[in-house]
Amino acid sequence: MEGFAEEVSLGEHLLAQATRLGGAGNLAEYLAHFSRPFGRETTPALGRNLCRWHVFVGKKRGACVGKTKRGKGTKLMVVADGKGVPLGVQLASATPNEVTLIESTLEKVAVPRKGRGRPRKNPTRLIYDKAADSDPLRNRLKKRGIELICPHRANRTKPKRQDGRKLRRYKRRWKIERSIAWIANFRRLVVRYERKITMFSAFVHVACLLITVRQF
Repeated sequence: MEGFAEEVSLGEHLLAQATRLGGAGNLAEYLAHFSRPFGRETTPALGRNLCRWHVFVGKKRGACVGKTKRGKGTKLMVVADGKGVPLGVQLASATPNEVTLIESTLEKVAVPRKGRGRPRKNPTRLIYDKAADSDPLRNRLKKRGIELICPHRANRTKPKRQDGRKLRRYKRRWKIERSIAWIANFRRLVVRYERKITMFSAFVHVACLLITVRQF
């Protein structure tokens, strides 16, 4: 068998196998170039002509992907406690402003109580950066019993509503930045490789679970 195997062309063998699969599409046409002998100056036809969209013709897109100034991306909203343990996570498109996603992110929080009762969703205080400086947002959170602590923007024209003594708690904002850095340490989450948002969300929850286990 070793003596007769040299007479069989590699291109004919691969082409015969591709036609038996019955769904090769244009793959057999490009693999047929292997039957021609290659010289020293010629380049392989497979690397020159066979593109990725020939094998997978579906469009490259997915849910929760929005345009930004730097391109397209997915926004990750995280709520963490004083120890940096994630309490709620939300994935959304990168296009909308963070102010419109704060209340929906708080709905993801579900801290169980010591006794009976529904899980807690409303924290006592919410420390955020200047992006949350919005009077309607302050009013809505105040009705829910949540005190928003964030500095005012430099271009604010309305009267200030944040007391300087309460802004002392703003120095603890580094804890949420640390939690986001912990999540970014997982290489699977630095760049979104998954097309389906359910798969990407699953990896985010696994990362939050590992972070929680490390703190206890």
